Amino acid sequence: MFKKWGIVCVFALLLVACSNDEKVEEVVQPVEDIVEDGIEETIEEPIVLPYAAPFTGVRSAAELKQRSILVTMNNHPLARPQSGIAQADIVYEMLAEGNVTRFLALYQSEIPEIVGPVRSARDYFVEVAKGLDAFYIAHGYSPDAQKMLNARIVDNINGMQYDGILFKRSKERKAPHNSYISKENIFAGAEKVGASMEIHKVPSLSFYDSIEGAKIGNPVSSVSIRYGSGATFENQYTYIPEEGLYERKTAGEVTVDKESGELVKLANVLFMEIPHKTIDNAGRQQLNLTAGGKAYLFQAGIMKEIEWENVDGMLLPMENGVPAKLVPGKSWISFVPTKPGLESMVNYLP
Repeated sequence: MFKKWGIVCVFALLLVACSNDEKVEEVVQPVEDIVEDGIEETIEEPIVLPYAAPFTGVRSAAELKQRSILVTMNNHPLARPQSGIAQADIVYEMLAEGNVTRFLALYQSEIPEIVGPVRSARDYFVEVAKGLDAFYIAHGYSPDAQKMLNARIVDNINGMQYDGILFKRSKERKAPHNSYISKENIFAGAEKVGASMEIHKVPSLSFYDSIEGAKIGNPVSSVSIRYGSGATFENQYTYIPEEGLYERKTAGEVTVDKESGELVKLANVLFMEIPHKTIDNAGRQQLNLTAGGKAYLFQAGIMKEIEWENVDGMLLPMENGVPAKLVPGKSWISFVPTKPGLESMVNYLP
């Protein structure tokens, strides 16, 4: 603190008994005047990086121009833990047949060195890839998916043509749970089929500036979904407040990346109710990805009942007619059959 010295003039009138000629004398008395000056504090504005990753909303100094890559990933118990699962921007989980789920792992902001086990395509997997304008990778296909891939509905490579060339078999596991592809061979495959690997369709996803914007709604600490009657495909997501993220478990086991041991941590967990129909004796499914419908969104320890829509081929979470805002980070999206539906399959606790 600093002090300023000033002179305050105090005028005192001294009335003195005096003669007829006496005058009033003016007395000046110094008085200390203390003035405190406030110290100005400089508040630094947070630096906002100029670019946001298209599928995670995480900001960076450089623009991410990498085309998205979508991989059909095996989720049979003998295929766990998967390689590259923790690096996916978004994982879509859905039924193949027989209450067995498969993943569509989407990579754009980060491409892992190895991905797998890679599994076969279904026609609705190809539809998802088309909507994302992703370079699509699978090993095998259903009859309908084969027709779509042969027609080049999406740029793709498949292990049926490149087994032992681009796709390598692991000796640690038995087929069909042992097909893997490396980052190097993904790009080599794209070059073989003449596929551009630069992004040219940016998704219409919307993100909060920070997690604080999402903390309005019904508090929910844990959510789970079960495909089928057993616990083999029962998934649980638990919110970790100090991290602002969800931890994932399947059949009681934490979901980790096989290569790094990194836990899958999610900023957003979504469930979309989608019409399913069994179309053959093998139990293959037909999914209506254009219908739209109900959805649940879990983020920042909060649950919201929203909707989903197909917008230019991409399945988007919607709230009040506009894309629902997501918390920046990775997301997991589960497709839920309309029968029995969200209310029967998805359970959550405050």
